[in-house]
Amino acid sequence: MLNVDYTTLMPVTKTAKRALRGSAKKAIINKIIISKLEIAVRIAKKHPSEDSVQKAVSLADRAFKKHTIHKNKAARIKSVLAKLAPKTKVTPKKKVSSSKK
Repeated sequence: MLNVDYTTLMPVTKTAKRALRGSAKKAIINKIIISKLEIAVRIAKKHPSEDSVQKAVSLADRAFKKHTIHKNKAARIKSVLAKLAPKTKVTPKKKVSSSKK
């Protein structure tokens, strides 16, 4: 079961007790999501490979989608990681000219 200190938070009504249980569960899940994101960002900053950056960006998007972090924070994390990502050379495609007669 959840280890929640009910001595400081003593709900009176049945719905308040239920809300306390729900918020305690959500707090644990949010903490897990944020810690996974922080670890992934730390790894991506230390060893900026395409895989690690991609994983950290994915976790930032997921954390925003679940309303754990604000959208601007997710965007800021993604911006920092995009600067770290290894640059890949993009070769321009040659245009094929079609001659109409």
